[in-house]
Amino acid sequence: MEEALKQDTATLTTDWEAIRNQFPVLKREIKGNPLVYLDNGASSQMPQRVIDRINDYHSNEHANVHRGIHTLSQEGTDAFEAARTKVKDFINARHLEEIIYTTGTTDSINLVANSYGRKHFREGDEIILSAMEHHANIVPWQMVAEETGAKIKVIPMTDEGELVMEEFHNLLSDRTKMVGVLHVSNALGTVNPVEEIIEAAHAKDIPVLIDGAQAVPHAVVDVQKLDADFYAFSAHKMCGPTGFGILYGKKELLEDMPPYRGGGDMIDKVTFEKTTWNDLPHKFEAGTPPIAAGVGFAETIDFLNEVGMENIAAREQELLDYATEELRKIDGLKIVGTAKNKASVISFLLEGIHPTDAGTILDQKGIAVRTGHHCAQPIMDHFNIPGTARASISFYNNKEDIDRLVEGIKYVKEFF
Repeated sequence: MEEALKQDTATLTTDWEAIRNQFPVLKREIKGNPLVYLDNGASSQMPQRVIDRINDYHSNEHANVHRGIHTLSQEGTDAFEAARTKVKDFINARHLEEIIYTTGTTDSINLVANSYGRKHFREGDEIILSAMEHHANIVPWQMVAEETGAKIKVIPMTDEGELVMEEFHNLLSDRTKMVGVLHVSNALGTVNPVEEIIEAAHAKDIPVLIDGAQAVPHAVVDVQKLDADFYAFSAHKMCGPTGFGILYGKKELLEDMPPYRGGGDMIDKVTFEKTTWNDLPHKFEAGTPPIAAGVGFAETIDFLNEVGMENIAAREQELLDYATEELRKIDGLKIVGTAKNKASVISFLLEGIHPTDAGTILDQKGIAVRTGHHCAQPIMDHFNIPGTARASISFYNNKEDIDRLVEGIKYVKEFF
């Protein structure tokens, strides 16, 4: 059944237009203009085969998982659990039990902050975060810090949008109990030196959580090579469905952590006197999961593997370099975030024009960008700005999309 839904993508790794054609929404017109979708940092689009796989599950296999002995339940369970194996291989985890299903990156970070943090943090302990974190990697730690008496320390960044690594090394101490850093900044595009961060933290036996929401969609990620203790990401930012995410955690750490939520499927034995927990990974997966999204994500990973993550990274770097070059030619445009190592994101300001106004006019031309603080208000505070306009690139974009963006920005300038 699943094989019938797959298109032949054997030749698509060099045919980007054929790959683009697999995304039905890109054929839409917005206000009489062909859609230029450059909001991939918020959510990327799904190829037709992923949409078809989700619909096929609903039409032919829908039933609850892990509980039933009947055929539909068994088929659904097999399809849902197949995603776990594919994710394990996709990020090169050592054990299948290290792949925890969540509802997204935010949920994954909350799981670690609450389960690991509440057990291990004490008064005066320190959590190191970076100045460019998404709110999802700030607020959960703040909440746990308030409960436990721990304190948050912040790695500063430069005006180019790079972490001041000397300051990071100085922050590490015997009081440090966790380091949480994003791999790629959703607001700036900066690729952070997570290998150096992890190595330095591990030298002091400090665990590290990496927010990989903006990294896994754009490059090969090998969690064993990184030696990350925890790594979190979301399906919807990598051509998959919403409401589904992954927490990778080293097995020995996950085994030591108490459950985050209680309910069905995460238990071994329940009495009114005592409950014992299920084994990994199900200990952290209470209740009925987003089954269709998991099945769809399995198909997403197949698709990405066929295109090739190395090909995707090279394609997106080519488009990012082209966009950066063209935007720099526009008078009055300032790129916010000029780190040497960037991926997929260009944030910018137009002199005398509010980002929201710029985004609204671009939408009139069918160009979708993000405006605002991008859930990264500390970054905006650093630059003393209310927000930016952000163009975020995926491999299914092309140079024509970039050219349309450039022309759209010129129109915005004329409009105001």
